[in-house]
This record gives sequence, structure tokens and C-alpha cells, in this order.
Amino acid sequence: MPEGVPPLALTGERTLPDVPEENYWFQRHVVVYRWIARRVAGRKVIDMACGEGYGADTLATAAASVVGVDANPEAFEHARLRYRRPNLRFERDLVDRFAEPCDDVVFLQTIEHVQDATAVLEHFRSLLSPGGVAYVSTPNVLTLAPPGAERSGNPWHVHEYRAEEFQALCAGVFDRVELFGLFHARRLRVHAWALRAGWDAVHPRLGLTDRFYGWFTPSIDARDFALRPAPARELLRALDFLAVCRI
Repeated sequence: MPEGVPPLALTGERTLPDVPEENYWFQRHVVVYRWIARRVAGRKVIDMACGEGYGADTLATAAASVVGVDANPEAFEHARLRYRRPNLRFERDLVDRFAEPCDDVVFLQTIEHVQDATAVLEHFRSLLSPGGVAYVSTPNVLTLAPPGAERSGNPWHVHEYRAEEFQALCAGVFDRVELFGLFHARRLRVHAWALRAGWDAVHPRLGLTDRFYGWFTPSIDARDFALRPAPARELLRALDFLAVCRI
């Protein structure tokens, strides 16, 4: 950590940069933030449930202004001290209570934690200026949960979504919704093929597990994921969904 910035603990749900073992999840999140950043250039943005703050900082490389909002006191203090730009600030508040007019709202990997998702989305819509966009992402329960299971067992998740259910949720609040899927690409796609071919049975027998994953996991970067629109059948295999919701 930079001097004077209190570190954050890994909770099993919070994603952090600078942790080699956590790099897969960090890159899986940051690729979506970078994709959104290219679309919010020159606009006023709120990053709801911003956590550690790296996503709000990424958005602020392009946006006119960014407010990162998080209710957790440790995350808020960490983000406020670590990420400093003239167009970036952080507020400690609840996502369903913070109210400030904006052009776009970003709400990534959090709606699965929400009791009343419709009410939260309606609140976000009320903040948007004409032509505003809400970017909302969530994991795909079909790839997050074990095969055949109804949910992943993550104790922090209130509800986990399939593509059609997530699309219907967002379309119930916003006028137009475009759904994108996040998929493995490049090295992660090759690794997925290797797993299907039995790699998990091979590396322990050869004593390669620690050596291989000690190199492979920290080497993953955003290019090893692909975010794209996809037909319904392909969305079944998506890691995460991103809904681009317009008014």
C-alpha cells in the first residue's frame, strides 16, 4: 500500500488489486470497468458499491467526474486515501440512499447481494439525466454454481441470476436493455480446454500445481477475457452478465 493508506482484508467477497492469488478475479472485474470507461468519456458517473476503489479510479481516467459510493467504512477510507484525481471523490453511503444527479450509474457484481433489486434499479433510474445509462453486472449462476446446483452457496448472495431472469429484471425498470456476456479468452480459454481434457488430474500427480498456478494466476490480464453481446444459447456459458440499461 502507498504510505498512509490502510490495507483492506480479503473477505472472500471483496476483490483487491496487488494480490497475486486474487488476480483472476481482479482482472475479471477490471476488464468490464475498462470497457465502460471507454463509453462514459466526458460524462458524470456514479460507481455504486465501489469497494476498494480501483473501478472508480478506472472510470475517472475518461469520465468528466466520478463519485465512488460504498457503505463499508474501511473500504471508504482506503479508497479515499489511495485514489486521488481532481475528478474523483468517494462518499460513504448506501447505494439505495445516495442521491446525486448523473449521466451514468455503474453497479458491478453487487445486485446479487440486494434484497429488493427492483427498488435499487428504480433508484438508479431516478438519478439519471435524459439519455443516461445504468451499467449493471452479475455472475451467471449456471457457471458460478456447481453443475446441477440451483445456486453457488455463496453466503453473501441473496439471489443469483440466469440470463433471461436478469434481462427481465432490468427491462422491468429501464426502457432498453442490451445484455452482454463475459467469456474466457486467450490463455484462459486454452486453460478451460485443458481442464476439460483432464488437466486437474495431471498437475497434482506431476507435482506441478504450486509451480504452474504460482506463475499462471498472476500472469492473467484483461485480454484473457472477452465481453460481447451473444445469443441466448451462448449466454448460458457466460461467466458474468453486463446489462446496459437505457432510459
